[in-house]
Amino acid sequence: MMRKCELCSSIARMFCESDQASLCWSCDAKVHSANFLVAKHSRTLLCQTCQSLTPWTGSGPKLGHTLSVCESCVHGDSSHNNHIDDDGDEDEDQEEDDDDEDEEEDADDEQEEEDDGENQVVPLSSSSLAPPQVTSSSSSEETSGRLYNGAQSSRQPRFSIPWRRNH
Repeated sequence: MMRKCELCSSIARMFCESDQASLCWSCDAKVHSANFLVAKHSRTLLCQTCQSLTPWTGSGPKLGHTLSVCESCVHGDSSHNNHIDDDGDEDEDQEEDDDDEDEEEDADDEQEEEDDGENQVVPLSSSSLAPPQVTSSSSSEETSGRLYNGAQSSRQPRFSIPWRRNH
């Protein structure tokens, strides 16, 4: 039987040793982004096939969605992950339930990806803008008139703060 998330009953994808809890991706993000202390909890990814612990661990407020497989499943030892009914047939209901939950998670993943697209950080290219030059002038008029929004401008800003260099 597949491990369930202890908060929402979806399929668990990781195990948090500190909390002693199996969690799905979205509940893990909610719990471990609560504050910087719980974000430091180390979590172990669960095997995609049999949901045993894998050698892969991570920490941080939100771990990226990752597929992981334990060493037993990699080496083909499938004796621990077969779901067999009393009549000897594989449990098709379990597989159908897993498919339904995977579809729900895919929809959640798409929503999260859309949300992430709005909040991506793009590093400033070193060639696109040169940093403003620091001058040793003590005149605030001279400093404020020289640069406005990172470009040469004759337009004066509404306010001016003199630059000071700490010695």
